[in-house]
Amino acid sequence: MSKLNATDIQGFVLRGYNMPLARYLFLHLEDAAHARALIHRLLPLITTGQTWDGGKPQSTVNIAFTHGGLAAFDLPDATLLTFPVEFQQGMKKRAAILGDTGANDPERWDECWQTGNIHVWLAINALTPPALEARSNELTALFAENGGVTILGSQDAASIAIDGKPTTMEHFGFTDGFGNPDYLGVQRSSQPGQGKLMPDGTWAPLATGELLLGYADEAGELPVAPVPHVLANNGTFMVYRKLHQNIATFRAYLNEQAASYGAGDSQAREKLAAKFIGRWRDGTPLELSPDQPDFAITQDPNRSTNFMYGTDLEGTRCPLGAHIRRVNPRDAFGFEGRLIRRRRITRRGMPYGTFVAPDEPASDTDDRGIIFMALNANLSRQFEFIQQQWIEYGNDAHQGNDKDILMGNHGGRGRFVVQGDRSPANPPLVCSHLPNFVELRGGDYFFVPSITALGMLAMNLVDPR
Repeated sequence: MSKLNATDIQGFVLRGYNMPLARYLFLHLEDAAHARALIHRLLPLITTGQTWDGGKPQSTVNIAFTHGGLAAFDLPDATLLTFPVEFQQGMKKRAAILGDTGANDPERWDECWQTGNIHVWLAINALTPPALEARSNELTALFAENGGVTILGSQDAASIAIDGKPTTMEHFGFTDGFGNPDYLGVQRSSQPGQGKLMPDGTWAPLATGELLLGYADEAGELPVAPVPHVLANNGTFMVYRKLHQNIATFRAYLNEQAASYGAGDSQAREKLAAKFIGRWRDGTPLELSPDQPDFAITQDPNRSTNFMYGTDLEGTRCPLGAHIRRVNPRDAFGFEGRLIRRRRITRRGMPYGTFVAPDEPASDTDDRGIIFMALNANLSRQFEFIQQQWIEYGNDAHQGNDKDILMGNHGGRGRFVVQGDRSPANPPLVCSHLPNFVELRGGDYFFVPSITALGMLAMNLVDPR
């Protein structure tokens, strides 16, 4: 396949910007005329997937819509009704399917997510605080001039800085951001282990249709998409979830379980933390280095994501229920990993809230966590399947009803098994009474249109015929 038309695809879809700052604005559109005028004004500002010849810009702008947001443009019913049903319903109505109950119930979400009035996600990514504020001020002035737009909420996010330098760490202290999939036609710096496993042990890009609408997916089919198809082509769906992290609970639970694991010393604590996640805190995969972190592996793009679970089917190196093993089982289910190809998602996440160093006291009540965003062509087959079957239910991973240790909605009743091999350095352990380490504070499903589709919205040219 030839290269994609990157100028028609929003840049947020094709690449992780790796900028340290972000602000997400959540807008409500009053009527179709103002909505169209707004998109007409915003179109020149939207960052596309085109290569940056002169280095990164100071800031980027991207946009996406809920189903209610698209309805605000007075699109024909024949178009609105052809969007996938899960997108039409939105995340709040899918709560029971997603396991968003108890502590994660929509009634406990941030206020702006409870109303169902959010129509637009407008994202600013920036290199510096002045660049972020300048772009934000430009957009709010544009809204005021345009009229018919209400900002219902905003969310700031930022890379965690250590010694003044942005990192890829998240609040639990683990290096994040490994292993986004490769897709056919998407130009990026590729690493072994990021695509799909081939019979000869090499890795190849996934079909473009696992990310973008209008292209064949891994089944050789076109993903379900709205009509007219030109509205859908080069677009995708985004999952937005604000995930609050209970840092104090995580640290306390890890300390408590580490006392029963090995000698209970700090080394045992760090090893148990790695068993929870499937990687050491620096990102070293347990599967490649089960006994200690290895800086040489994390710094080698040919090794850091290049591993499989097929030779560790009993989980003695990396537990069967470890977080990264559950959400991307690779070849653990056999069939050379073919069962996994249609369940991959592209993550775009950023931490929010103030970082608390390991030697400082932490509180669960402080507002901190990660903004989880996932891009996929099929919400139900990709994100919802992972959330329902691999995070909230453990049967595929031979874990019965045990939920994912990190993301699972445990409610104090969860369990996690470290298989181990009975050696003093790698003992088995059963962790019980798991609390919620992560709580959902809101979110929704969004459609990320192409530049062509944005133009159609602005000019009222959406015609399903």
